[in-house]
Amino acid sequence: MIRTVVLDIGETLTRDDRYWAAWADWLNVPRHTLSALVGAVVVDGRDNADALRLVRPGIDVAAEYAAREAAGRGEQLDESDLYDDVRPALAAVRAAGARVVIAGNQSPKAGTMLRALGLPADLVAVSGEWGVAKPSREFFEQALAVSGAPAAETLYVGDHPANDIGPARAAGLLTAHLRRGPWGHWWADEVRTTRAADYSIDSLHNLVDIVKE
Repeated sequence: MIRTVVLDIGETLTRDDRYWAAWADWLNVPRHTLSALVGAVVVDGRDNADALRLVRPGIDVAAEYAAREAAGRGEQLDESDLYDDVRPALAAVRAAGARVVIAGNQSPKAGTMLRALGLPADLVAVSGEWGVAKPSREFFEQALAVSGAPAAETLYVGDHPANDIGPARAAGLLTAHLRRGPWGHWWADEVRTTRAADYSIDSLHNLVDIVKE
């Protein structure tokens, strides 16, 4: 029985298109160039911020993030960034009797913007507020602390095998790998992913049947 569904944010609920386009514009490189480099570091199993370091070696990512914010060109997130299945699927999961928690690696600002969208979720939390980030075990322990259910009755949903599926499973949670975004598509059929994930899904709508099992 699954009593709580915890969902990742980037490329699970929200598209990263605007995020990377804004970084490309800030660093004055073509958007396609940065997008291609993000794909390259994904394939290499590296931190996606390494794409920024390839464009500008030695970059202080945190300092540049702050500079973008100060210049009024910082992080943005609104309804247009959500995947189409997010609202109906989350509402259906709640209607099926499960608690919905949103928890991912995001800044406090992103957390505020997500809550402002009024998504059908019981809680929205981000790593920037918790002080711990995926793939650390502490992140998933914190997710469990707010889930309201034991690990064996909590399902973590995400696209990234190394940040989401593997560490969530190691913390005792059930896992669902979502084939979405560059990480989700690239590693969807890899043995590491298929062995670690209890479920493989192509849409958040698939979660309703899982909760009803």
